[in-house]
Amino acid sequence: MRFSVGIAVSILVAVSIGVSTFIVHSLWWTTARANSRMLAAEINGQIANTVRTEVGVTLRSAEAAWAAVRTIFVQNVIATRQADKREFVFLSQLQAQPNISWIFFGWPDGDFFASHRLGDGGLEMIEIDEDIRDRMLRKDRYIFIPGDIQFEERSFTETSYDPREHAWFNNFIDLNSSGWIEARELPESEKTVYAFVGPIDVNRTRQGVLAVAIETDRLSRFLATLAPGEFGAAFILNADGKVIAVPDAEADEITPARMGEGKLYEVAMISGEKLLADPEGNAPGTLTKRIVIDGVPYAVALTPLGFYGWRVATVIPEAAFLSGIDETLVNLIYILIVAVVIATGLAIWLIRRVVANPLAHIAEDLGKIERFDVEQIERRPSKLSELANLSAATANMAAGLSAFRKYVPTDLVRMLVAEGIKIQPGGELKQISVLFCDVTGFTGLSEKLGPKIIQLMEPFFSASSAAITQNGGTIDKFIGDAVMAFWGAPRKDTNHAENACRAALDLVAALGASGITDEAGNPLRVRIGLNSGEALVGNIGSEQRLNYTAIGDVVNVASRLEGANKDYGTVILIGSETRRQAAGSIVVRELDTLTVFGRTEELVVYELIAMEDGFVGSLAWIELYEQGLAHYRAGRFEKAVASFEAANQARNGDPASAAMMVRAQSLLDRPPTENWRAVTSTNKIY
Repeated sequence: MRFSVGIAVSILVAVSIGVSTFIVHSLWWTTARANSRMLAAEINGQIANTVRTEVGVTLRSAEAAWAAVRTIFVQNVIATRQADKREFVFLSQLQAQPNISWIFFGWPDGDFFASHRLGDGGLEMIEIDEDIRDRMLRKDRYIFIPGDIQFEERSFTETSYDPREHAWFNNFIDLNSSGWIEARELPESEKTVYAFVGPIDVNRTRQGVLAVAIETDRLSRFLATLAPGEFGAAFILNADGKVIAVPDAEADEITPARMGEGKLYEVAMISGEKLLADPEGNAPGTLTKRIVIDGVPYAVALTPLGFYGWRVATVIPEAAFLSGIDETLVNLIYILIVAVVIATGLAIWLIRRVVANPLAHIAEDLGKIERFDVEQIERRPSKLSELANLSAATANMAAGLSAFRKYVPTDLVRMLVAEGIKIQPGGELKQISVLFCDVTGFTGLSEKLGPKIIQLMEPFFSASSAAITQNGGTIDKFIGDAVMAFWGAPRKDTNHAENACRAALDLVAALGASGITDEAGNPLRVRIGLNSGEALVGNIGSEQRLNYTAIGDVVNVASRLEGANKDYGTVILIGSETRRQAAGSIVVRELDTLTVFGRTEELVVYELIAMEDGFVGSLAWIELYEQGLAHYRAGRFEKAVASFEAANQARNGDPASAAMMVRAQSLLDRPPTENWRAVTSTNKIY
């Protein structure tokens, strides 16, 4: 029998798709069931750790309360027989430690005193004493009120209770150590409690036995807050495999936990019985069991809690995890049959849908990663594990880059990629403008504020970063309280000087508008130095670590100009080259002629006042200052003093005019030598 190529290919495609689909979905079903059981085991582990933590906290609370009361007795702060003060101590401990149910004390003569919590509403004091109506049991009941407790009633009942007849007293009265014990039949209580017990000695004389006890009903309330799976529950079993705590949100000292209710309790009880019958029941790790009741399977995990042989049992119906998988499997079988019947017609469509489209989405995501647009990338669901893994790896890479971008200038990386700059050591000479910004008085602030300086500086760095990036600058680095940035690289910027000046002014304005203040409430002030010129720009460093930065004289001068602001009380100083390149767009005043550290050539510096397009005001004070500067340079110190004083008054206080006036007056009082030149080096004139 022969077939046409079309039929053969159709049959081959249909069979291939059918077999492949069956195998893939079978593997998916198996993996889903395994993952579901792993999820159940993970939930069991989390529940067990949570319960272990709660039990540990409860036990430590009891031990801490016992130690606190013992210290009060041993240090003879109060005597064990001082009823009123002892009552206050016991009441305060119960009120402060909500996990504790009992605090009680027994004397060698048979007297007994206890405080007992009555749920969340109150507590009672129980005392049996020879002097109380022939050893009748006296009970004082209190209720909690906001911030205090209030006495409600007192009652007397006949009792035969004697602490000397009980193990918690007898086992510890002759010991010199403390420990945990299971106690039963406390006065007017049939509950089993777990008590931390130890003897009390005062002045080397044994006074009696002190105990702090917990009731498992408190643990039952805690278990009600846990939700292992949608339909599961957690229980606590004792060393005999008996259920001693069940999920019950209403349980407390006066409302016992409801035992024996529901299938999950029955499963927990059977698990305890099987645990005792199992030779591996005492194994230190978690035991897992599968118990079937009325045809319904349950997954049970029994984890030791490390106290009195207790175990936490988490019970989860398997249907909570597997019913959806089984239902999905049935649906997939029908889908498989339909897919095989129409496989030939849908083959191309399936390939496009299952392979081509997801690959296109992943390629789109990779393109976003290349552009550092990583915020919106997430995993793309796919039936093919390779594509799912690739999408997951892409999403993980995006998540990693999203976190890492906090540490690197992403705009700089984008520009480097866009400009095609190789990631290897090297650089080239470029015309750039460099900005250095520093916080005034940072050293004193850091000494005064300590670690709090980080909270103060964070808004400053945010404001400076915004001003720089909005004006096309590249943030090079943060150096303590300082910021270094440059314009003109890696992207070419013909207006780098103007943009740098605009960024400096925007930074100062943003800092003032933000209202950032130091610890004393004074506005945070900065100093800025700007310089333009040729610098070596590129990847500086080694093959192991690179930093895209700029080095050269233009950078050093910008840093020195920032520091020179201190001598003149100015905020922004710029070099002559920056002044030349941005001349038509900025308002400046010529400030002085300097020689800066590490550079012998003289430098005329300017104070940046404003951008030309946004300046409003008078330039008269600038003209007066520059007249004074001309007199100063010509040696006409008396006229220089007058001009500087006039500039200071015209501006209603100008620190630079005041500083220059002092210099001119000093030279007027002590005339300089004939070879004197009006050039300032650090704080010296020569």
